[in-house]
Amino acid sequence: MKTTIFTFHPDLKNGSRINASLAKAASEASFEVRDVYRLYPDFKIDVTAEQTVLEASDRIVLQFPIYWYQTPALLKQWFDAVLEYGWAYGSTGNALRGKEVLLVASFGAGAEDYQLDGRFHTTVEEVLKPIATIQYHTGLLFLEPFITTGTLNLSDEGLNEQVEKYLNILSAE
Repeated sequence: MKTTIFTFHPDLKNGSRINASLAKAASEASFEVRDVYRLYPDFKIDVTAEQTVLEASDRIVLQFPIYWYQTPALLKQWFDAVLEYGWAYGSTGNALRGKEVLLVASFGAGAEDYQLDGRFHTTVEEVLKPIATIQYHTGLLFLEPFITTGTLNLSDEGLNEQVEKYLNILSAE
């Protein structure tokens, strides 16, 4: 199974312990990791190149932090540009049908904050719902998301545990 990881973090090297650690571990485990902000710092996405990579993948991993209850801007731009009508969906678009998608999202606040009665009055599932809804247009098969909450206070031990869990999920077929 060909797994491709698309990371969407504006400053992967300096701005995120969890996303940088996950991407590094995946790369060291021989998974293809695409740092999309490094590839397209000007947001001018090479749609054909991205579609070619997606077509060659069996499992698509979208790895990103949540900012203000939303994805980073380039991920939204990537969805808009790459998942175009006639290719990803529509009467003739089915290039992604049957491919697996794993959302790998990190949240700075703790899990207790993402409860209906928590500090933010919303859940992780509700925050990710707009992305998961893509499956109904594209025929993608969304797997259970890999979520890390509390990244602002994540211990080194907690970070290592998440990296290990992530590699186990990536290696499962």
